[in-house]
Amino acid sequence: MIFEGRCWRFGDNIPTDRLVKSKYVFQPMDVIVEHVLEDLSPQFPAQVAPGDIVVAGRHFGQSSGRAIAAKALKATRIGCVVAQTFARTFYRNCFEIGLPAMEVGYIPDLAADGNQIRVDLGTGLFTNLTTGATVQTTPADPFLTEMLNAGGLIDLAKQQPNLFG
Repeated sequence: MIFEGRCWRFGDNIPTDRLVKSKYVFQPMDVIVEHVLEDLSPQFPAQVAPGDIVVAGRHFGQSSGRAIAAKALKATRIGCVVAQTFARTFYRNCFEIGLPAMEVGYIPDLAADGNQIRVDLGTGLFTNLTTGATVQTTPADPFLTEMLNAGGLIDLAKQQPNLFG
C-alpha cells in the first residue's frame, strides 16, 4: 500500500482531544470534520485534500481511546497518518476503521508542511519527495494490512466470518 500526498506536519504529544474537541464528538461527522485539528492548524479543516498525509512526532493520539478521533481524521480523506510513535489504542483504532498508519522512528527534520510525501506500508519506506530524504522502518503487520485492504475490522469480519472463531 503506497500513499503520496502533501504533508501536514504536527508536533509531539497530540491528544485525541486536540484531534476532535469534546464538544463535537456527538455531532454529525460532516460537522466534526470542519473542526479536526483546528486548534493546532486553523487552516487544516478547510485546506486538507484527499490523499494528504498527516505527519506527527511522538505520542500521537494519546489520552482517551475515543475511536471518533481516528474516524474524524479518516473522514478528512487523508491518505494516511505517520508519527514517530502512536498511542497504542489510537494506532489500533486507525487500522480497525481502515485508516493507514505508520510509525517512523525518526521524524524531526524529515518533513515540513507542504512537502510531498510517499509512504509505503508494505515495505516500511517513508520518502520525502520534495527533499529526497528517506527513512526505512518496519513494514505494517500483515494482519493489520489485511484489515486495511478489507476496509477495517468490521469489513474484514464480514469477508471472513470464521476469522474470530
